[in-house]
Amino acid sequence: MKIATWNVNSIRSRLEHATNWLQANPDVDLLCVQETKVVDEQFPLAAFTDIDYVVDFYGQKSYNGVALIAKAPLENVRRGFAGVLPAADVGDLDAQKRVISAEIQGIQVVNVYVPNGSAIGSEKYEYKLAWLKLLKQYLTALLQENPDLLICGDFNIALEDIDLHNPEKRAKHIMSSDVEREALQDVLALGLQDAFRKFNQEPGQYSWWDYRAGSFPRDKGWRIDHHYLTPNLYDRAVGCVIDKAPRELTKPSDHTPVIVEL
Repeated sequence: MKIATWNVNSIRSRLEHATNWLQANPDVDLLCVQETKVVDEQFPLAAFTDIDYVVDFYGQKSYNGVALIAKAPLENVRRGFAGVLPAADVGDLDAQKRVISAEIQGIQVVNVYVPNGSAIGSEKYEYKLAWLKLLKQYLTALLQENPDLLICGDFNIALEDIDLHNPEKRAKHIMSSDVEREALQDVLALGLQDAFRKFNQEPGQYSWWDYRAGSFPRDKGWRIDHHYLTPNLYDRAVGCVIDKAPRELTKPSDHTPVIVEL
């Protein structure tokens, strides 16, 4: 089974890219997308059903939004933290549509779009840290239901220096500060391991390149799109690759797909 993650940076703007990619990769059973940027009523559903995919989505206007695009109907689909956690614990952290989960072939898949954080010490930075703390609580609850869990998506965190083209000033940069890394490590302490690094320990492996300053042609990227697996799934993983081809297209997303094979 293959599961992919891709921040498409607007599903309507990248609709042809997404449908073409699925048709070129028919062995992908589930595509988890982030930053759909569309309310549910306006999601371009027909474009996917016309090529025999089913879609579950959780979106909002202009920002955020996540979706699951699968070859067969998914089970136990839940949108937002409130689908699992008490409303009192969630507070306003579901106002931004950033998490959707479902089961496929007995595996619990969680698709996330972690907040960017804007700037270290900002209000959005504190929101990001609070969101990650709640994510741990959410995953803890899910693991009590099913120990085979895969969480993937745009984490907006480069966890190690090897994940950055230039880590020299990373401690003062959003998405690579010590506090953000520690917050993500706290989530991973639930027993989650990085599928990509099981197979590739080399530097220069990126999933996101800024639109500015010719970052992609100069390969000045970051690896911030991840698949994390619980122990049984980690043992079952037989590959994990970054597909750079969609980033080379005209008017691409600034991210590119990452695919894990179990």
